[in-house]
Order: sequence, then C-alpha cells, then structure tokens
Amino acid sequence: MATYSPGDIVVVPFPFSERNAVKRRPALVCSAAAFNDAAHHLVLAMITTAAHKPWPGDVAIRDLTATGLPVPSMVRWKLFTLDASLVVRRAGALSARDRATCRRRQPIAL
Repeated sequence: MATYSPGDIVVVPFPFSERNAVKRRPALVCSAAAFNDAAHHLVLAMITTAAHKPWPGDVAIRDLTATGLPVPSMVRWKLFTLDASLVVRRAGALSARDRATCRRRQPIAL
C-alpha cells in the first residue's frame, strides 16, 4: 500500500465507496503518515474549484503546478476519513507556501 503524507493531493472516488458509477475528486491529506500507515485510513479535506460558493476558511491554492490540479482550486475545510485502499492515485502535493497558508487557516483548535 502506498504511503501518503500531509500535504499530498490524492484523487478519491465520490461517493466514497467501491461503486462503479463514481466521480473522481481531489482531496488534501491532513493526517500524519504514521497514522495513515497504522490505521490504513486518511483524514482528508475537500478540494474544490474556485468557482464554487465560498465556505469559511477556504484557502486558494496558488501553485497549481505541484498539485497536479488542472484548474484553479481551493482547499475547503470539510474533513472526512477514507480507507486508504479507495485512493485512486496521488496527483501531487501542495507547495511549501500553500501548506503554510493552510496551516494558518485551518479551523481545528485543540
């Protein structure tokens, strides 16, 4: 099984199941690699196109080249957990600059 790290952009099926009729959507890996490997699950944040209605805390992705995303997009802080076996592929990763912006804007306060 592949190892995924925080900041990776992965492509996942939506709805999140093994059905044949699914759309593939990008998502941001938020959980630590050690958790991902031990649990075989990932904590992910949605990635959506910049054309969608804004959501509190949206973070525009400035460096699309590194992400593998074809259109202007943003990280949307709608979090979910997904079995790692359902990941279709790794598309890329956020740049250091975009990762820093996401860290500053993330809504989780523990």
